[in-house]
Amino acid sequence: MAALTVIAKLKAKGGREEDLAALCGSLVGPTRAEKGCLTYDLHRSHDDPGLFMFTESWESRPLWEEHMKSPHLVAFGEKQDDVIEAWDLFTGEKL
Repeated sequence: MAALTVIAKLKAKGGREEDLAALCGSLVGPTRAEKGCLTYDLHRSHDDPGLFMFTESWESRPLWEEHMKSPHLVAFGEKQDDVIEAWDLFTGEKL
């Protein structure tokens, strides 16, 4: 089974750029410690300081699905409506 690639792109609401940066940053350490996490990197656009992207690689889709139920992701989900204008999620595999 190929590793799962996930790319999550998030756009902050106007004036909430630093709040989203902090919220996203709080996910990095706990997620990297999770079973099955191969890479988990947070990026911020040079052109748009309110645009963030996570690039992730997981051993398998079921392990990523467990990640999505983790306490830190659940807490993130409860706060996202306050700071996120839009988001997009890609899941696939490296060819």
